[in-house]
Amino acid sequence: MIKVQNLHRIFTTEEVETTALNGVNLEIQDAEFVAIMGPSGCGKSTLLNILGLLDAPSSGSYNLYGTEVGKMTESQRVAYRKGVIGFVFQSFNLIDELNVFENIELPLLYLKISSPERKKRVDELLLRLNLMHRKKHFPQQLSGGQQQRVAIARAVIAKPRLILADEPTGNLDSKNGEEVMGLLKELNKEGTTIAMVTHSAHDANYAHRIINLFDGNIVTENYKVGKGVEG
Repeated sequence: MIKVQNLHRIFTTEEVETTALNGVNLEIQDAEFVAIMGPSGCGKSTLLNILGLLDAPSSGSYNLYGTEVGKMTESQRVAYRKGVIGFVFQSFNLIDELNVFENIELPLLYLKISSPERKKRVDELLLRLNLMHRKKHFPQQLSGGQQQRVAIARAVIAKPRLILADEPTGNLDSKNGEEVMGLLKELNKEGTTIAMVTHSAHDANYAHRIINLFDGNIVTENYKVGKGVEG
């Protein structure tokens, strides 16, 4: 379970001090799908970065699966999130010099998984996502939807407990967007916890709960009946 208490994040420059998060309290249960919404500048991406251990809070508590991670050093955060958290970004963030197989394989290299096991896992995922015929292609040879599917494959290859998605359909047309949201929903049904930042009310409708942020505060939380819309 994820538990955040009285979380603050303040950015300071010589001229100005900006409060991005102002006393956020939040719990996310295992296997929950949560959508985080709000206007630009409300703190959505800052919150996602802290949940993903890419940034640290200025104050407050962040307990992730029984471990207080809010006060960890950067190197401790890097070590802790390996194999625990997967990331899906709007801009895909694939490595142009690596082919599809190599992009997906990368997290397993960091985890020092053996070569035969890496090949087995990646091939299984390529088959599942209908990407086997693109195995040796490079990112620039793929459509936007295919690139995002590769990015999701890379996020889930290490079987993380938590996936964090930042506008995962923001650069996709509606057909490819539906495909990506359907895949995230399927992963969630299999037990993966998902926290997604989105501007899309349609995409948010896939979630169990919609959290609205405004000026660094949670202003509303809407629970949905059932498990989200059908993709």
